[in-house]
Amino acid sequence: MGSVWRAAEPDPTTRTLTGNLVVTYFYSVDGVFKALADPTRRELLDALFEQDGQPLNTLAVRFDMSRIAVAKHLGVLQGCGVITTQRRGREKLHFLNPIPIRMIHHRWVSKFTEPWAAGLIGLRDDLEQSMERVFEIYIRTSPERLWEAITDPQTRAKYHFGTLVTSDWVTGSPWKQEAPGGFEGSLSEGEVVHAEPPCRLVHTIRSLWDAEVIAEGASRVTWQIEQVADSCRLTVTHDELRDDANEQVYGGWPMILSGLKTWLETGETLTTPGSLMYAEEPPPA
Repeated sequence: MGSVWRAAEPDPTTRTLTGNLVVTYFYSVDGVFKALADPTRRELLDALFEQDGQPLNTLAVRFDMSRIAVAKHLGVLQGCGVITTQRRGREKLHFLNPIPIRMIHHRWVSKFTEPWAAGLIGLRDDLEQSMERVFEIYIRTSPERLWEAITDPQTRAKYHFGTLVTSDWVTGSPWKQEAPGGFEGSLSEGEVVHAEPPCRLVHTIRSLWDAEVIAEGASRVTWQIEQVADSCRLTVTHDELRDDANEQVYGGWPMILSGLKTWLETGETLTTPGSLMYAEEPPPA
C-alpha cells in the first residue's frame, strides 16, 4: 500500500504518546502533509467532498491535464490513505477516507485548540439514488481480537460513545444499541445480514434516538477485516443511506474508529468530546 503503512519502527512523527504507551499510526504523517500541499490534490479532495465515489474520467474533466497526470495525483492520495477505492463493475470509484486527516487533526491540531473543536466535519456525496460512506483504518492487532472488539458489548462501550451494543452476531439475529442510563429505549437497532468471523460482518441499522433520525429509515453497515502483516485493515462501508441523509446517522464513524484503534493499541479510551457521551461515568475533563 505504498506509504499507507510503515515498518515496526516508524518515524517519531507517526507516533502519539499516551502516558507510557505508544499508538502507532500506519498512515504516514509526512505523506498526508505532502499530499495536501499540492493544489491539484486539494482540488481532487474538494471534488470528492462535493460528490464522493467518482471515477477517474469524471474527476479528470475538471483539470487542464491528461488523465494519466490526474491518475498519478489520485495515486498519491491513495498511497497516503486519504482516499480509498472500490470497484463498481468496470469502474473504479474514489472515496474520501477522513481517518488519516482525523489522526493528524488529533495529533497536530486539536491540542492547540479548545477541546470542543475536536469534532470532524461530516462529508457529503450523491451517488445515484442513495448515499454511501467508506471509512478505512489500519490497526495493529489480529483479526480475531478486532472481531471481538466489534462484537463484545463491554469492549464496544469503550469506544462507541459508552453505549452497549448487544447481539449473538449470527446471520439473521437482531442487534440493538442501548445507553446504560438516562435514555429510555434503544438508540439504534437492526438485523445481522451476514456474519463471517473474523473477516466480515454486515448488518442493517435504524437510528432511533429522535424523530429526525427515525425518519431516515434503515441503512446498512459492512465491516471488512483484512490481515496486513502484523496489523489489520478495517474498512467500514455505510451505504443504502437516503440521498442527502441526516449527518447524525453516519457522522460518528471517524470518532468511533479512532477510539477502536486507540483502545486496541494502548488499552486507553479517547476523551474527545462525545467519545463517551452515553457512559455512566463521563470521561475526565
